Amino acid sequence: MLNNFRMLTGPQRRAFFASLAGWSLDAFDFFIFVFCLRSISAEFHTSVKSVAEGIFLTLAFRPVGALAFGWLAEKYGRRPILMINIISFSAVEFASAFAPNLGTLLVLRALFGFAMGGEWGVGAALALETLPAKGRGFFSGLLQEGYVIGYLLASVVFAYAFVHVGWRGMFIIGAAPALLVLYIRVGVQESPAWLAGAAPHHASAAAIWSALKSYFPTFGYLVLLMACFNAFSHGSQDLYPTFLQAQHGFSPEATGHIAIVMNLGALAGGVSFGALSERIGRKRAIMMAAVLALPMIPLWAYSETAVMLAVGGFLMQFMVQGAWGIVPAHLNELSPPSVRAILPGFAYQLGNLAMAKMGPFQAGIAESHGGDYAYILSWTLAVVGLALVVVTAFGPEAQSAELSVSSGRAP
Repeated sequence: MLNNFRMLTGPQRRAFFASLAGWSLDAFDFFIFVFCLRSISAEFHTSVKSVAEGIFLTLAFRPVGALAFGWLAEKYGRRPILMINIISFSAVEFASAFAPNLGTLLVLRALFGFAMGGEWGVGAALALETLPAKGRGFFSGLLQEGYVIGYLLASVVFAYAFVHVGWRGMFIIGAAPALLVLYIRVGVQESPAWLAGAAPHHASAAAIWSALKSYFPTFGYLVLLMACFNAFSHGSQDLYPTFLQAQHGFSPEATGHIAIVMNLGALAGGVSFGALSERIGRKRAIMMAAVLALPMIPLWAYSETAVMLAVGGFLMQFMVQGAWGIVPAHLNELSPPSVRAILPGFAYQLGNLAMAKMGPFQAGIAESHGGDYAYILSWTLAVVGLALVVVTAFGPEAQSAELSVSSGRAP
């Protein structure tokens, strides 16, 4: 691991860490809402399912943000748009703390989704266009696990701060990512690949649309692939804290502790499978992780004690995020350079949109079965795990494709 970092230049390290931190803090803000579903529903005297519509709205507006911020990043550069993006989602997170009713909060979660939607594509383009091709699988795994680091941070804050500050205080804490902009402003350089082809006509709407049309079959496949991936992650994560609290009666502190263990497994899995994909290929590593998640379902969903649920969560997320760790490299390698800030992020977020009702759907099924969250969680993971294997098997691969300056940009 240290050798991978030693081979990077200073600008490459700073670009990577800025992208990793941006995605981590974006996810941190997203999961604050996930952890607070029950307390928000109690304050506004409504069901968890109604509040979970905020998850749907966040996911539904992410493709719009990916398209808007991605286009701006093609036109004006990755670095300035990433800063605007981080300021935007931090401001909306702060405003969420003062929502007077559920309707206002849901509108704010939609706006948060718009801002969140741009961060992954812009940040991944900045990092992967700056890094060398060698070791990309490792860095892809670590970059994607920024999502897990954000979940882990939210778990820690929920475990130790929620009882003191409540859900509104959690959202105020969630505004802290805005400080990252200072680091990017001072220490991070623009993507060399973007600078190598930064003539204005490259980012025209006509040029971008032409490139998207030329690669439409690849784009369509990536949307389908990301729909499976998003069902895999959101289906295993978003309702799990509610499952621990509602079905097992665990306190916020115990729930947070289990989530911490779960996310340590996710972090280890993402880095491990990302590095493994350098040896066995992106597709094989994804399919291996998805297949190995299936035997973990009984331990993850049907254990009775906190210790065994933590073990099940660790193993499940090791596999789920193991598969996810390969995504940044895989999507960027399959995307043409002229739309690399748009196509991977837009495909990612359209996949999110396709599965945006996962949280409310799972909550509704659980409530209709007397609060049995284990039932719907286990079925969700079994179905989407198998679907991910099949869709990955029939797709293309472009391992170690050149993404940096020498790859240029489409004219």
